[in-house]
Amino acid sequence: MAGLILHHYDTSPFSEKVRLMFGLKGLSWDSVQAPVIMPKPDLVPLTGGYRRIPVLQIRADVYCDTQVILAEIERRRPAPPTVSGAGWAVNFWADRLFFGVTVPIIFGELGDATPKAFLEDREKLSGRPFNIEAMKAAAGILRPQWRAQAAWIEAGLARSDWLDGAAPGLSDIAAYMNIWFLGASLPHIRDELLTGLTRTQAWRKRVAAIGHGTRREIAGADALADAKAAEPAAAPVHDAADPLGLPPGTAVTVAADDYGRDPIAGVLVAATPDRVVIARDSPELGKTHIHFPRAGYYVGKA
Repeated sequence: MAGLILHHYDTSPFSEKVRLMFGLKGLSWDSVQAPVIMPKPDLVPLTGGYRRIPVLQIRADVYCDTQVILAEIERRRPAPPTVSGAGWAVNFWADRLFFGVTVPIIFGELGDATPKAFLEDREKLSGRPFNIEAMKAAAGILRPQWRAQAAWIEAGLARSDWLDGAAPGLSDIAAYMNIWFLGASLPHIRDELLTGLTRTQAWRKRVAAIGHGTRREIAGADALADAKAAEPAAAPVHDAADPLGLPPGTAVTVAADDYGRDPIAGVLVAATPDRVVIARDSPELGKTHIHFPRAGYYVGKA
């Protein structure tokens, strides 16, 4: 599975999911370190304006959001299998509900030391104030909620060392994300909230030991050159029963429904139950295909 380029930064919790998937699959990949805040000159040309991290690039195909990134890795490298049971539901829970209580706990503690430029960037990304004082006030309420959700992991480990059964999989990677994020920022609070959850404490160490596969650093300019030199791969078959009823060739926009809602314009290539693929053509890169998940994204006529 050649040509994997991950646009990410090391402290990104969403990127950690993808890095662990590389480890599970034993993959080699190229790393492009994206800026934590805008501008992102080596990312935005690839995505047509999508600015969230991470983004996976495979030649002239660009995958936005970990949901579609993880699905594409699984599709291209099905062995060992990593998706089973309610794995995608666990992933969506981790991205939305669990992440939603993790962020205020972290920034309620660290917000006063956070650079103003970062706070202003996240306000633009979310479309609402990044209110540190409100996060401080909410942290006491949210810590019990965080522990309650961690206790679901504890219960899920009662019969096996892994949430996915005999071997690690998507559920483990997804559930681990917020424990990793809190631990990377505030390890003492993570350990306090995991007190007595002994299976979870042992499990998080097993997940960390999966590693990230084989990583090589490259420049963003090299990634853009790789996209320009390639043509997109064959797209998935369009679902004629798609509820939107938009045929391939329709000018559309795609946007996230939670934050980072910048609409990305292109021409519909295919819509399937789990993803939408749009084509873009630019003087800088030529033709690219950009892939988005369906869950958590709006698609409409441009």
